[in-house]
Amino acid sequence: MKILAASDIHGDKSALENLVKKAKDEDVDMVVLCGDLTLFEDDLTGIIGPFKELNKKLILIPGNHETFSAIEFLAKQYKPGVYNLHGRSMRFYNEIGLFGVGGSNTGIFQMTEKENRELIEKAHKPIKDTKHKIMITHTPPFGTKIDALWEHVGSKAIREKIEEIQPDVVLCGHIHETFGKSEKIGDTTVINVGKDGVIIDIEK
Repeated sequence: MKILAASDIHGDKSALENLVKKAKDEDVDMVVLCGDLTLFEDDLTGIIGPFKELNKKLILIPGNHETFSAIEFLAKQYKPGVYNLHGRSMRFYNEIGLFGVGGSNTGIFQMTEKENRELIEKAHKPIKDTKHKIMITHTPPFGTKIDALWEHVGSKAIREKIEEIQPDVVLCGHIHETFGKSEKIGDTTVINVGKDGVIIDIEK
């Protein structure tokens, strides 16, 4: 399964066009948007439509610039084929499980570490027996080069759950200064996918 993952578009239409082109050129099976689709939720129009026209599965989670209800609204408005994975999971080919949690421990629409922990546990449970697991978050895990600014600003709960579950890949965003960087936590590859997006291949 080939995935295009991106984050922190913040309503940038040129970034959207580039991502749609990349999804077409790479013939991906799925697009994953790891939050912050808008800037302070100022305009939700014109974001989902171009991806919907690709006729590919589209996975969404909220960032810290949109409410959880806004992402749920978009998923319902553009269904079928568009899914809100905040606190939820999906299974593909019975061997690949995706699970996610949006929001952030900083910014406008904040999540507590307790909420992060509980939602990850809830989302992971239905797909815990899958061979491959992909964790989708907006906030990076704490204590890596991905969350390092003047200090580490990532989520300790997300870090804890990565160490416990050891998904194959974690796709995240939030920290603009570390777009495109990746790091290993145990056997897990954590990638800050950024607004330019990255291609992920998961073999069945």
